[in-house]
Amino acid sequence: MNSQLALLKKHFANCFDKHGSFIPAKLQEIVQASGVALSKEGYSLNWLGKSYARLLANENIRTLLKADTAHNAKPANASSQNLLIKGDNLEVLKHLMGAYSEQVKMIYIDPPYNTGSDGFVYQDDRKFTVEQLSSLAGIDEDEAKRILEFTSSSSNSHSAWLTFMYPRLYLAKQLLRDDGVVFISIDDNEQAQLKVLCDEVFGEENFVAQFPWRKRTAKSDVPFGVSQDFEWIVAYGRPNFLAGMAHERKYYTTPDFPNDPWRLSDLTTQKSADERQNSAFVMVDPKTGKQYPFNRKRTWGVTTDTFQGYYDKGKIVFPDDYDFLKIAIPAYRVFESEDKAKAVKKYGVETSIKAASTQLPKEIGLSENGNKEIVELFGGKLFSFPKPSTLIRFFVDLINEEDCIILDFFAGSGTTAHAVMQLNAEDAGNRQFICVQIDEATDPKSEAYKAGYQTIFDITQARISKAAAKIQVAYPNFKGDLGFKIFETPPMFDKYLDSPEELTENLELFDVNTLSQDDRHNLMLTWALRDGIKLDASLAPVTLGDYTAYAADKILYFVEPDISLDAVVALLEQLDNNPDFSPSRLVVLGYLLDSKAQREMTEAVKHYNNRKGIELTLDIRYN
Repeated sequence: MNSQLALLKKHFANCFDKHGSFIPAKLQEIVQASGVALSKEGYSLNWLGKSYARLLANENIRTLLKADTAHNAKPANASSQNLLIKGDNLEVLKHLMGAYSEQVKMIYIDPPYNTGSDGFVYQDDRKFTVEQLSSLAGIDEDEAKRILEFTSSSSNSHSAWLTFMYPRLYLAKQLLRDDGVVFISIDDNEQAQLKVLCDEVFGEENFVAQFPWRKRTAKSDVPFGVSQDFEWIVAYGRPNFLAGMAHERKYYTTPDFPNDPWRLSDLTTQKSADERQNSAFVMVDPKTGKQYPFNRKRTWGVTTDTFQGYYDKGKIVFPDDYDFLKIAIPAYRVFESEDKAKAVKKYGVETSIKAASTQLPKEIGLSENGNKEIVELFGGKLFSFPKPSTLIRFFVDLINEEDCIILDFFAGSGTTAHAVMQLNAEDAGNRQFICVQIDEATDPKSEAYKAGYQTIFDITQARISKAAAKIQVAYPNFKGDLGFKIFETPPMFDKYLDSPEELTENLELFDVNTLSQDDRHNLMLTWALRDGIKLDASLAPVTLGDYTAYAADKILYFVEPDISLDAVVALLEQLDNNPDFSPSRLVVLGYLLDSKAQREMTEAVKHYNNRKGIELTLDIRYN
């Protein structure tokens, strides 16, 4: 059952008959009774493969999750909340649904543009017969045959691209918070299709803006004599995003300037010390004598000549000037007064809307700036047409939230991760990134391959590490998260069950003894994410006599072989006697239990009366 249908059944059970058939008239009655007008006009985007795309969005996960234990154990990464995941992003998005549904504040993606030269082709290793697809997707066999032909032919048609994008956007929407926003880069080739597709997935009323990004200034020789100098960034927000943009901003007044409200403002610019020598100076607070050094890559917005004039007029206020600032304001932040006319009274506090123009500032950079960042980090141009980190940093800054999750499931060279870490270092934020990149091979003739990077994922990983090291040097006092954990998505075990309904028929086909300890732990990690345990959490070993189980939150996992009644007895004793031990749910790999052991464990849990009043449940799993 897909999530939308499950939602209908949960909240509108009266709209289904006893056989599970949907009754549209019942839902229409509810809508009309609420005073919502029914529209008789509308349009939709249809293409060959749309029914297949819907099927893919709701198909069961076909992979496991595996941690890179060596990398994740390093001191910089052990407690990190940042994630880099290797794998097909459709599979990864499905995995993330368990613990990250409605948890992501912002998504930025730079998907394939389907230009014919960007390497995009639809490649699908799912194997359906015409009859199976016809039945599963609810289409006739002729349409099913045509769909299977294009999904197996490495097509790059508009239909193929839409079939590729739809399930990924469908799942991405479910990961966004109710006040979240998605930004999608695209060029002219699929811009029109993307806009209508997003209208359908996110809702036409949730369209925020379409930002034109100038990627180059030099005209190129192209057909029709028109240089394609711009790309587009399409933005859609969840229902409460626009309300969130009108966020509360407190305006303070100082004893020295009681009639001049002011707010936080970044007084630095993107100009380097070489570009603006007069702005490259150590700013000194006249009141305290405290020094505020400049960064060679980011100088002050005022000059040595204009500083005193701005300060005398109350246009610059330092954090240490007033006691109430020392509590709320991070060190090394400078403040600029705000024209009172810009402050809007709302709910009894001074607030304003952080408005953004679709005309992006020049400081966000061009493609050549993205290339320059790669060259500076790697010593060569190892990645084609990366976005500059300043572009993504602009949008991360725009959402005005310093403690949130940022997702990029077309990670490429890792620009989004770089942007998030950079902004955190600048404003002492605690933003977390989740980046996903498929293990796509680099061209053996490419500079990247010759430099030892055999896959795009290798570049992603290296870029994040190199950027983190560079940021740490530039901001030596920053104590935030510059590490990241790595996971990947190996295929599910051969003959492992897809659905519980197949249990009786196929139980003998899967031999649990073929699994190594790593295999079992990968399965446990996959289950834990499904159970709502985030990937930065640890699965801590718990000793139960001679047996080892693993705990996360209130769940205790049993995936090691030889589960005995002695282990269950030791578990119940710990529940009674260890005040720090209070799991309420036991999850057991069912294949490890014979029928006798299963009965004993079930009866022991069922009849256990504990001193803590814990309701203990047993979940014996086969998939």
